[in-house]
Amino acid sequence: MSVQTRLKLDQWGDLTVERTQDVQPILDRNAQLRGERQKSDWGRHVASIPNVIMERWLNEELAKGNTTIKLFGPEMDAIVKRKLADPDWKWLRVDR
Repeated sequence: MSVQTRLKLDQWGDLTVERTQDVQPILDRNAQLRGERQKSDWGRHVASIPNVIMERWLNEELAKGNTTIKLFGPEMDAIVKRKLADPDWKWLRVDR
């Protein structure tokens, strides 16, 4: 589940950073947890999100000009909550 980083410098001197992660174990675990009953509503497990997805969401915000956002701050928490409500990201949820 570790994240790999590859750096590529092209002939013009432009640097490309590629971040990859094998997310299949996380998705398989999410599918398993969706099939299990949770013990209570307190401390309910809502989702497991791969690191590369969190980085993607953070980078999307940075690209919009939101340069003060912190990865584990309340503003990012609100973004994660909004993303997890989107049907496109339902495969990250474990509570539905």
